Formats: sequence, C-alpha cells, structure tokens
Amino acid sequence: MLLPVDYSGYTSPRAYRGHEESFVESPEYSLGVLLVVGAAVAILGLMLGWVTGRRTSSSEKKYRDIALKLDQVMQDKKAYEDEVVDHFTETAILLNNLTESYREVHNHLAQGAANLCQGAGPVSLERLESRRDQSEIPAHLAHIQPPLDYAPKHSPDENGMLNEEFGLEREPLTETSGKFK
Repeated sequence: MLLPVDYSGYTSPRAYRGHEESFVESPEYSLGVLLVVGAAVAILGLMLGWVTGRRTSSSEKKYRDIALKLDQVMQDKKAYEDEVVDHFTETAILLNNLTESYREVHNHLAQGAANLCQGAGPVSLERLESRRDQSEIPAHLAHIQPPLDYAPKHSPDENGMLNEEFGLEREPLTETSGKFK
C-alpha cells in the first residue's frame, strides 16, 4: 500500500534562484583574517618549539640532574641529622640509667658499711647532698686582691719590684752606629 506524499511545504531549488544570497565574504576581509590567524599559529608554534627545545636541551638536563642531586644530598643530610639526634638521645638515656645505677650501688655499699661497721663507714649520698660542699671557699676568704708592690723605692715615680721594667737597663738608641740596640 502506497501512502500519499504531501508536497505542500516543499519548495524546489528553482524557486530560490532569484534570491540567492552569498555566504562568501569579501576577499580583503578573508585575507586579513587569514593573516592574523596565521600569525597567531606561527607565534604559538614558536613558543611551543622554544619550550620543547628548553626542556630537551643539554643545559636543562644538567640543571635537572643537579637539582635531583641536591635533593638527594638534602635528604641524606636530613637522615644523618636525625640519626645523630637519635644517637645522642639514646646516649643521654643510657648515661642517666648508668648514673642511677651508680647511685644505687653507692647507697647500697654505704648502707651495708653503716650496718656492718657500726656507723663508722662511708656517708650515703642522701646525707652528702644535704650538707654543704667542703670544696667551697668560705665567704670571708673569698675576697681576693692582687699582691701590692712593697718593693723599696727612692721616689714615688721609680718602678717597683713588681713592675715589668724593674731591673732592666736599656741603652739609648743611636743612629750614628747604624745599629739600633
């Protein structure tokens, strides 16, 4: 079965022959646009070529190698510093433990000596810490003065025995002898 075809909305190409519109622009305008677009593409191509050339140049490779080596050196330095800090922290802990062990051993020996020697043994650290240090100089003896120059003098302007020039006799310098004494 054939369906009827409706040609009511159809216009033949012949009907538009008298109304032809030109979609082509003028040749001057097209040439200007073409030149601008061509210049923009050329500049973009030059920029991309320059960036690519910089990335693949030997100086850029050297720069990247140096930057990588510097990063590696900085990481190695940081690791070394961390290792040093860890070492000295552990050393400090071990020394504190050693000090406490010595203190415990000394207190044990002092307590045993006090018990076994009827109080005539060594003094424990607790009693030593509460007493004053015997190596300290008492306040009345702490005033120190340099020695005074009591050497006999004939006049106040004369050098005393503690003067660095005392007893040195110098001959005057003479220019006629050619030698300075």
